Amino acid sequence: MFTFGERSNRCEIVTNDTRTWAKLRERMCLVLIGPQALAFLPAAVLTAYWVGGEIGLIITALFMPLLFLLIGGFSPARQSKQLFGDTFTGLLSPGGFNTLGEEIFIKTQDTNIGSALFHIRIDDYASLIERHGQTAADAVTQQTGDRLLMTVRDKDIVTKLGDNRFAICLGPSRHMDLEVCIQMAGRIQSLIEDPVSVDGIAVYVTSSIGFCLSSRAPNSNFPEWMQASAVAVREAQKRGPSTIRAFNDEMRRVSQAKIELREEVSAALENGQITPWYQPQISTDTGRVTGFEALARWHHPERGMIAPSEFLPAIENAGLLERLAEVMMYHSFTAIKAWDASGVTVPQVGVNFSGSELNNPRLIEKISWELDRFNLTPSRLSVEVLETVIAGAADDQVTLNINGLVDLGCRVDLDDFGTGHASISSIRRFKIDRLKIDRSFVMKADRDPEQQRIISAILTMAERLNLETLAEGVETVGEHALLAQLGCGHVQGFGIGKPMPFNETLDWIHAHDAKLQDTPKITGRGSV
Repeated sequence: MFTFGERSNRCEIVTNDTRTWAKLRERMCLVLIGPQALAFLPAAVLTAYWVGGEIGLIITALFMPLLFLLIGGFSPARQSKQLFGDTFTGLLSPGGFNTLGEEIFIKTQDTNIGSALFHIRIDDYASLIERHGQTAADAVTQQTGDRLLMTVRDKDIVTKLGDNRFAICLGPSRHMDLEVCIQMAGRIQSLIEDPVSVDGIAVYVTSSIGFCLSSRAPNSNFPEWMQASAVAVREAQKRGPSTIRAFNDEMRRVSQAKIELREEVSAALENGQITPWYQPQISTDTGRVTGFEALARWHHPERGMIAPSEFLPAIENAGLLERLAEVMMYHSFTAIKAWDASGVTVPQVGVNFSGSELNNPRLIEKISWELDRFNLTPSRLSVEVLETVIAGAADDQVTLNINGLVDLGCRVDLDDFGTGHASISSIRRFKIDRLKIDRSFVMKADRDPEQQRIISAILTMAERLNLETLAEGVETVGEHALLAQLGCGHVQGFGIGKPMPFNETLDWIHAHDAKLQDTPKITGRGSV
């Protein structure tokens, strides 16, 4: 009699033996059907003839087809994979995967059999390359592909979609449900999480998996089925490493809404639905308006105002960030001309530029043309750049563009300062004019001594570097007064003024200037 532990060990040995045989059979089949066969088969035949003469040749001729049959070389699935696969890795090409996946999907329609499509992503792949190098990362993905081939059946198909992405489509089965898929996803994760030895070092990785049952595929076609599993794996990644997610109706609704939004956003940019709203910035010394920040707002004709957090990712996904900057610049320059014509003083307008826009080799030329078009001096434009862009930029096109804009005469504001990892050397290298202190440091600063110490440290550093400062997210009189006393030169936030459309800015400026006449001036050591 075997104890439970002994039975478990025997089962594990049998499972490992089965996997080893499956992998051996896979490799043998690849040798017999791949390019290696061009050298292997003639050599085998000549050796047989040299050793056994005609009898050896006859035995070899009979033995080779039997061996091919034994390892499954004549199976329909194997023959299909031969047409589309990589004979060195055993993985299908993406095109072959799509063709065979379409056949599997068709078989699951109007029948009582089903299938499932899995998307697998190695977590933190960029960190893997950073820690161990590209060679190690390639070894991990190669080993991952081998392990996936070991865990699937002969009628299942596997492909590599990218550096860290794989897909598996299960062959049709009468017993395909959510529980079966979750169990399989767990087995896949366990295999991938086994360490990979690279140059004597054990490398550990995890994976996120999303899957979609054929019965839940939207629109009843294979491309939508693939897209559904891709949506599921993205949802899995949002919830951390080693997560499994199944595609469901809520994901379908959210995914469809994102697709529709991405399709609408291009038209919205062109027909004037997306325009800048302007948030005022004032001096803590004089109280006068020192500029406005242009913030993108979308007024949808049917849905009303759409939050920036919702439509800005759609603009980025649609590859329209540069077009957004052009629209924002055009409207901002138009607003400056209108303010000038009305006799009010607005020294500058801040426009946000993303990393992709700053990589445009023609950015300086484009901005110069727009300034000349509106007959404006470059100092009227403040280019706002996120700290994360500065921290991640090397001496490349981003650096050339930012410094080129400074040389042109534009101002450069480092936005959300304190949330990224910009060093002092990078701040000087990029010729920054002003630091915009992130609102997370400003919030409740008048009541939190720790916040006050952080702000003081930032202001002292900025003073030593001869940089101006602006605090974002100022919401109360107390925060405003504290920042002025600490020496912050400019403030911006709901406590000063909310973002507003252009047609409300003139009234706000007149009302603000009127209040200044009856308000005592707040002075600080950082007067400008």
